[in-house]
Amino acid sequence: MPKYINVAISGLPGCGSTTLLGGLKSRLQFHGWTGFSGGAFMRAYAIEQGFFNGNSTEHHNVEAYPDDFDRQVDYDIRHKLQTQEKWIIESWLAGFFSQGIKNTLKVLMTCSDVSVRIDRVVNRDGLSVQDAKRNMASRHKTNLKSWSKMYAKEWQEFVVDRGILPASAPIDFWHPALYDLVIDTYSTNRKECLDLVIETLGMKDDLV
Repeated sequence: MPKYINVAISGLPGCGSTTLLGGLKSRLQFHGWTGFSGGAFMRAYAIEQGFFNGNSTEHHNVEAYPDDFDRQVDYDIRHKLQTQEKWIIESWLAGFFSQGIKNTLKVLMTCSDVSVRIDRVVNRDGLSVQDAKRNMASRHKTNLKSWSKMYAKEWQEFVVDRGILPASAPIDFWHPALYDLVIDTYSTNRKECLDLVIETLGMKDDLV
């Protein structure tokens, strides 16, 4: 019997959150679990609506389309986790938007070596090292600034009011204190990451 009924995965680019999502989908699909990438959904919708042209260098930037769209997707994720079971949801803010929801395993993917993160993005997106570094820094800065303004009320409600972090703490949607499990993919390989999440879910025996 799983300890958790849903999984929310977050992490900055190059930290392995998408890879973990793919691994969990493969391992758990025959047990009724469904994987969902918030980023993939948002990119597809943004292309459809003409917000950007789908270039690999034009990743999710919250300034590319209206605030209401971001909010709609983020709250849809929260609603799924509150009312449904066996979801594996990966997005920049999935962990933040699953705060206070019972039986949802919140996983933060990190990478303690920045050069490894950059190399992963270079290989994944076919960018130069300089372009990868510039895009990663720009996306993080722009998204954090916009989301900090957009979700200041939610930060207070989800984090400060629940005593997770003090009001004096800066808004950080990827603060380890917000997560049940933090995995450093610099020191943990793909299989070890997957096995760790499966074990934490309480499903190790079910998949033997």
